[in-house]
Amino acid sequence: MNTQLPLAGIRIIAVEQYGAGPYGSMFLSDMGAEVIKVENPKIGGDVSRQTGPFFLDENDSYFFQTFNLNKKSITLNLKSEAGRKAFEALVKTADAVTNNLRGDQPEKLGITYEALKHINPKIVCGHLSAYGRDNDRANWPGYDYLMQAEAGLMSLTGEPDQAPARFGVSMVDFMTGAVASLGLTAGLLGAYRTGQGRDIDVSLFDVALHQLSYPATWYLNENHVTKRVARSAHPATVPCQLYKTKDSYIFLMAMTDKFWEILMLLLNDDVLKEERFKTVAQRRENRDLLTQEIDRVMAANTTAKWLEILQGKIPCAPVYDLPQAIESPYIRDIGMVRKVPHPSNPGMEVLGNPIKVDGKRLDGKACGKMGNSTHELLAELGYSEDQIAELKAQGAI
Repeated sequence: MNTQLPLAGIRIIAVEQYGAGPYGSMFLSDMGAEVIKVENPKIGGDVSRQTGPFFLDENDSYFFQTFNLNKKSITLNLKSEAGRKAFEALVKTADAVTNNLRGDQPEKLGITYEALKHINPKIVCGHLSAYGRDNDRANWPGYDYLMQAEAGLMSLTGEPDQAPARFGVSMVDFMTGAVASLGLTAGLLGAYRTGQGRDIDVSLFDVALHQLSYPATWYLNENHVTKRVARSAHPATVPCQLYKTKDSYIFLMAMTDKFWEILMLLLNDDVLKEERFKTVAQRRENRDLLTQEIDRVMAANTTAKWLEILQGKIPCAPVYDLPQAIESPYIRDIGMVRKVPHPSNPGMEVLGNPIKVDGKRLDGKACGKMGNSTHELLAELGYSEDQIAELKAQGAI
């Protein structure tokens, strides 16, 4: 254990699987918390161990490792009497229990604060569900894409007059996991201050809806309906969109008068300097015409050439595909690729944690086989070799 990390000494039990929950708890494990992943031996553990198409061994995958670095794994069947007893013994030693189960499951499994406070009054219980635990959708299953659809995010994504589109990756899962880890950390701080634990709830739907941000505020207060704009443009600020270059596209964001003036110096085009484009309001009113004129100027050079001229002076970026993004030298220069040795791939690489501690990226250690820490943790709790063998024979571990 790296005792210099902020969460060193914190023990978190994670009843989790797949994406949102494991993504959030991995921030905590990366920051030094001892995250103990509870996996049900009756179903082969976290379902993401079997999520392909690329596998590391018979019950491990690159998908699983993406969300579970620096974690321990214990096999426990929480529905068995012996498994529950072992779980409660572990709760006595822990600071938090977190889960990403369906909203009606934490109470049924007895992993709420009400169910655990007699064991450990300081325990913080984090719940990440699809729709929350306190409404008539508590027992509904739910996934990221459904939230993007119902919360209105798909309606804002894609080109006008085309079918609504989802984000390219499961951003609602990831945002919800990050918000859940923030909520759990706040709960831990409160418990250390007061000696009192609590429940912390976060749902996919609530987080998805919250991501509507200022378009929601505009609608709530002014009844304004934000719509999709061509070229992935900002709904109100111009220029802020894709523009055509000689060979591809570039994203330009001259969103203030200051950046517009710099852009005009760099492009040095008489039409763009005309009065009708002088102010933010005028540029918004003449968006379509301005798009044509900037396209005309940008068509003179390749994207690479424009980046040489513009980067570092005004906000702009190339539009990369996945290989280009991952193979960019910049991401290795800043340490956003980390090597995480795995028994089946000693050179395994994953993306780095975006948080730096004392100016350094956080290290990563592959999550071991399902139940790799079961024996160690049970022995720590006082179980003898014979008792551990009996638990295994009973199917409790």
